[in-house]
Amino acid sequence: MTARLACPPAPGPLEEYAAEFDSLFKTLAQRRGFREYLTGLLQPRERNKTLTALAGAEPVVEATHAAVQRLHHFVSESRWDADAVNDRRIKLLAADPATAPHGQGVLVIDDTGHRKDGHTTAFVARQYLGSVGKTDNGIVVVSTLWADERMYYPLDLAPYTPAGRLPRSRTDPDFATKPQLAVQLAERAREAGIPFAAVVADSWYGDNPVFAAALHDAGLPFVIALKPNVERKHDDTTTKLVETAKALGWRSKRRPGAWQQVTRRFRDGHVEVWWAAEARLAGWGPDEAFRLVITTSDPRRLPAHSTWYLLTNRPRPGGPRAADSPHQPADLAEVVRCYGLRNWVEQGYKQVKQELGWTDFQVRSATAIRRHLTLVCTAFSFSWRDWFADAPPDSRADRRERGDHESVHSGQPDGIWVGPDNEKGTLAGNATPGPSLAEAGHTAATLLARLVERAPATSATSPVHRSRRRSADIHLPRTPALTNHR
Repeated sequence: MTARLACPPAPGPLEEYAAEFDSLFKTLAQRRGFREYLTGLLQPRERNKTLTALAGAEPVVEATHAAVQRLHHFVSESRWDADAVNDRRIKLLAADPATAPHGQGVLVIDDTGHRKDGHTTAFVARQYLGSVGKTDNGIVVVSTLWADERMYYPLDLAPYTPAGRLPRSRTDPDFATKPQLAVQLAERAREAGIPFAAVVADSWYGDNPVFAAALHDAGLPFVIALKPNVERKHDDTTTKLVETAKALGWRSKRRPGAWQQVTRRFRDGHVEVWWAAEARLAGWGPDEAFRLVITTSDPRRLPAHSTWYLLTNRPRPGGPRAADSPHQPADLAEVVRCYGLRNWVEQGYKQVKQELGWTDFQVRSATAIRRHLTLVCTAFSFSWRDWFADAPPDSRADRRERGDHESVHSGQPDGIWVGPDNEKGTLAGNATPGPSLAEAGHTAATLLARLVERAPATSATSPVHRSRRRSADIHLPRTPALTNHR
């Protein structure tokens, strides 16, 4: 067999990572394109990461430069399998003890929408876009994210094809709603052997009865949010979740009624006492197939920004369904913990995706778009790998110890804060010309560090329901830590 031609190496630690994917590319041009594309995504961001930016070329005037055309051919026309690249990426994460998923993490479902002009680009149509808070011309991508108390990374994604782009509209066999795509992605994660305590999603998904039923029928545990002001049928009347919460008997801390204390520990070290309660409404109850759990920082006022209305199919410990349920029992603290981890999406993940050029692609075909998004996820995963390579020994301790939620809720010291250090610098500074990484200290992990440090650390938490402009899509101020997860 003829030996493979040597490929020009990627800068610094990226080469070792890129080499793990070489067997998926048949030609030297593909291996080179893979390295150059990742390098471009990980460069300091001075402008949108279009193909000219990824190649280190000037926009417009150097659009026909050989380096730009090479990247265009790699992502649009070259024959390679994006699904195989994504599978390899996930296997590398799972094989590393520092990033391996464990059963105390959660599978977060979310979607991201952004503007795109024209009508010839695949998946583009007029639809609601969270990034602009209104209906506009653009593309929406449904994705799954694995997260625990200290880290998070994307697993899989599926661009949404609006019915209007299909020959038979909603009756077309290729049409799938966003909730249907989300369930497919969750099942794919399970088939890949990814462990998780629950699928978690916000109220846009949670208030879709087909979505909850599909997760349950698929045997997937979930903790999903509900909208508080939707009227729901209960016995012979209709009522709202807010009214249900007010009827739980709160009078004071000494006379809490049905409410129980739940201690939450936050990333910046502060501790808050929240309250949680089992409730009954619309066929949901403590020992029904679906449990309704309401949790809040203030049972008297029920502030919208820190009150969650949650639905779960994990049984109550000691309840009649616990012995026969395929899912592990979950007390109130565990239900709150699982949903709290969803805020990695709200306060970190989307920002980092934008820094890595998630929305900046200038390709039109469905294949090329999927490839670009897969490469962004690959660059994101490299961020964690590179940081852990230089992390203190304690940060690579046994994941099962860090995943033990019981110690968190019992008031024991929180797990080690295993995140990029404030002093590692920021990738966005000290840009270097040409298609290469910034200096060695300015790796992708430092970009991750800067964005993690920007998220709010106040006691206020973001609402679980979507307003017309979602807080997830609003740039957040710089503060030292994230909220809503420990």
